[in-house]
Amino acid sequence: MRVLFVCLGNICRSPTAEGVLRHKLREAGLAGYVEVDSAGTGDWHVGKAPDERTCQAAQRRGYDLSALRARQVVAADFQRFDLVLAMDQNNLRDLQQLQPGSAVAELDLFLRRYQLSLDEVPDPYYGGEEGFEQVLDLLEQACDALLIELRGRL
Repeated sequence: MRVLFVCLGNICRSPTAEGVLRHKLREAGLAGYVEVDSAGTGDWHVGKAPDERTCQAAQRRGYDLSALRARQVVAADFQRFDLVLAMDQNNLRDLQQLQPGSAVAELDLFLRRYQLSLDEVPDPYYGGEEGFEQVLDLLEQACDALLIELRGRL
């Protein structure tokens, strides 16, 4: 299985989701069975590490994002990945426009797929520290649900 998380710049929400799921897969003994990556629909942060506030919030919960670097979604991602999970409606629309007709990936909103209290992961970039904590709360819940789905698919 291959999972790709997508947000706008790939420096806050999607790398956090990648780090959380990687951690949960390791804990479950499934790391060797699921490939996880993240990307952004925009290109202005390509090659950069996740936002410092993102890294700090993740580190406080035991997630290490330091090795991650931003990249932009490419058409080949829709062939390479089984699940492409967007953080919000705007990114989902952008992905739908990029998705080639021959795509094999399932495309969905991450939170909506698992029927959490919100459909979208709010972008914490312009807010305070509490926004990064809220993102982690949402992503941990959604990754727990995704882990159940992945176990069923493996």
